[in-house]
Amino acid sequence: MKHQLIAFVCILFSFSAVAKDRLEVYKDYDLGKEIIAMTTVKIDPNMDGVYLAGLKKSWVKAVKIQKELGYIKDWKIYSSDLSVSGNFNMVLMVTFENAAGLEPSKKKYAAFMKKWGEENQKKSQKISAQYPEVRTLTGEYRLREVIMD
Repeated sequence: MKHQLIAFVCILFSFSAVAKDRLEVYKDYDLGKEIIAMTTVKIDPNMDGVYLAGLKKSWVKAVKIQKELGYIKDWKIYSSDLSVSGNFNMVLMVTFENAAGLEPSKKKYAAFMKKWGEENQKKSQKISAQYPEVRTLTGEYRLREVIMD
């Protein structure tokens, strides 16, 4: 009888432990409003300078305009100190205030294109056409912060 009681108590506690192994959104943790669009890139050896030069003339110019217009909150480029390890060695990130910033908008597009101009569009297309020679995109992600107390 004593062994059966001990077994029952162990089973009872194991069920409560299992129940605590899963957290519930908005009850046990919250989700942040900001969205980070992240692209991981594998730059070929000794080509990071070439790729960064292209980004500076195209992607960086574009995100600076988007930030100036208030379409994005921020942007960043991260590069690994260990350039030949792993599936990627560079990360491009764009932070949006919330998911609404990801929605298509003809008005926003027109305002951006007016500021961007045809000359930048042509340059950007020419530069990005050469990217496959120096890099491979390895992933695209939309990240949202998980907030725990």
